[in-house]
Amino acid sequence: MFKETKKSMQWGEETLTLETGKVARQADGTVIATLGETSVMANVTFAKQQKEGQDFFPLTVHYQEKYYAAGKIPGGFFKREARPTEKETLTARLIDRPIRPLFVPGFKNEVLVMCTVLSHDLVNDPDIVAMIAASAALTISGAPFRGPIAGARVGFEDGEYVLNPTVDDMEGLRNNPEQRLDLVVAGTKDAVMMVESEAYELTEEEMLGGVMFAHEQIQPVIDLIIDLAEECAKEPFEFVAPDYSELFDVVKAAGEEKMRAAYAIGDKQERTSAVAAVKEEIIAGLSEEQQADANLGSALKKLESGVLRGDVVKNGRRIDGRALNEIRPIVSETGLLPRTHGSALFTRGETQGLVVTTLGTGDDEQFIDALHGNFKSNFLLHYNFPPYSVGEVGRVGSPGRREIGHGKLAWRALQAVLPAATDFPYTIRVVSEITESNGSSSMASVCGGSLSMMDAGVPLKAPVAGVAMGLVLEEDGSYGILSDILGDEDHLGDMDFKVAGTENGITSLQMDIKVAGITADIMSKALAQAKEGRLHILGEMAKALTEASEFSVHAPRIETMNIPTDKIREVIGSGGKVIREIVETSGAKVDINDDGVIKIASPDGESIKKAYEMIHSIVAEPEEGAIYKGKVVKIVDFGAFVNFFGKRDGLVHVSQIENRRLNHPSDVLKEGQEVFVKLLGFDDRGKVRLAMKMVNQETGEEQAPEPKKKKEDE
Repeated sequence: MFKETKKSMQWGEETLTLETGKVARQADGTVIATLGETSVMANVTFAKQQKEGQDFFPLTVHYQEKYYAAGKIPGGFFKREARPTEKETLTARLIDRPIRPLFVPGFKNEVLVMCTVLSHDLVNDPDIVAMIAASAALTISGAPFRGPIAGARVGFEDGEYVLNPTVDDMEGLRNNPEQRLDLVVAGTKDAVMMVESEAYELTEEEMLGGVMFAHEQIQPVIDLIIDLAEECAKEPFEFVAPDYSELFDVVKAAGEEKMRAAYAIGDKQERTSAVAAVKEEIIAGLSEEQQADANLGSALKKLESGVLRGDVVKNGRRIDGRALNEIRPIVSETGLLPRTHGSALFTRGETQGLVVTTLGTGDDEQFIDALHGNFKSNFLLHYNFPPYSVGEVGRVGSPGRREIGHGKLAWRALQAVLPAATDFPYTIRVVSEITESNGSSSMASVCGGSLSMMDAGVPLKAPVAGVAMGLVLEEDGSYGILSDILGDEDHLGDMDFKVAGTENGITSLQMDIKVAGITADIMSKALAQAKEGRLHILGEMAKALTEASEFSVHAPRIETMNIPTDKIREVIGSGGKVIREIVETSGAKVDINDDGVIKIASPDGESIKKAYEMIHSIVAEPEEGAIYKGKVVKIVDFGAFVNFFGKRDGLVHVSQIENRRLNHPSDVLKEGQEVFVKLLGFDDRGKVRLAMKMVNQETGEEQAPEPKKKKEDE
């Protein structure tokens, strides 16, 4: 009944298996990839006809994590998977980016790629497995896909690259000093197509070495996919890229010079209007048949691309007149908003980000329900890209894939320099509001985020800056590397290469390549040029702020204390009675974790001090010989019981109250009276022995005992 094909290989420390022919046979291509005990099913379907008037390539990639894969039931009220999580969205982008450029140019039929996590062993991250499964499914589907690709994750420990490190190794990289890199690379047999990374101040050489190591390690996986396809691939879909060379020649003759003049305008809005006017003029001069040609949009884009790219390689000149390695003017400002905890406005040319930092307590940490377990995050970065930032109108809704992806890139760049949670026990939320955009607003978010956090008093290890690089690669192999690219250079160039880091090294690298032929030499030069740009931007940022400012008066103060874990129950009390009393009495927020770390938060320093003292009195042990201030709680014939250390009471024997004989303790004491006592020690039964007579009851200081009176007959 089934015509199964199965291929396996040893990859690193695990076995990688690709199988097809048994499940989801009505899809154009289905492959289940398994690494260890992590399995992902990829299903590919594509339309056999292009929609009329379609002028773009409608590729959609979905990645879904099913909770049953890890033996879990989803949390929340509705017990089924709902909207995509951040991890699912980011992984879908991770798969989309390297496969999109590999479809035959001109193919505009709708393509759907769905990746479903079926099993997760909590060791091997399913994102890499999904990428391999998607590539294999596309390769056998018959779609005009010029793959296959493969992907790998690379770690960096003790100066050595590690292939496909475990989920635990990559989890909480900031708190794991032995791991310095989380790098994902995707590529074909001949070229790297995509890079995504989180790093801890690695040098350019170390980062490039990681990319090359990954590209080498994916080669046997590509061979495995080819081996699978040779046995079971469907007949290639008959598709011939449309030939619109005649139409392009007409368009070029009619508008090349006018398009060149339009692109020479420096201001983005004016340039955009001028380019649109030239397009309308070109179209107006065409025949009705040419205007109705479905390839007209492609011809116009090819004209734009040729104009934009023309001077870059030949003359080293860009559309806005800058040199290839020149950064646009930068203005950095901090402390703009009076009531926020930290704020910064970072402007680079026509790209601008208003970035705001808010400091919170442990209650504000984000709780994340993931396949490999539940955990909390105390650093959040949210990126918003409203339509007005590019002078457009449009629908405003929940964040899209682009916003989530750009926010995560900035998060990766900044989290490497955050202080340890034990040193700075705050939840940090950074929000980047992009107010203007013309190229690399994600890198503006990195720069503004760094300044904003320093303005809020966050003691970063070092300031972070980011720069977006571009590439124009000609057919003869000549090329130009562009620093601080414009939006048009991003859309019409061959590479989008974003690098963020400190003076000492790279903290994040993201690369998307649209053409084959990007060599290690080109990447090395791009990284070196990016370092120059990054250092320049850091210098401009330093004009506004170089280190953490004082805390805003509106930010909460947090102090931490550590208690023995066996004392946690005493601090919480039965049903939370004790902790509620501490909060109500002190006015501070108190958060206790399972490790015995207590965070006490309040804008009022006195509230923190009061809560600290109350907790300390519960968990600390009284010291013999120390003097304490207490309160008389009960008077008996033989002395008085004094509450002197938290809830701890002790007996002051009648003989230890004063340096004279008393008929009864009530002669000098009454219940509720505050007194100073000295801890003499503990008796054989562990009872506390206290004394008052050697302590000055006004000052609380110990005083010398009074000399005994001489007998009268001496």
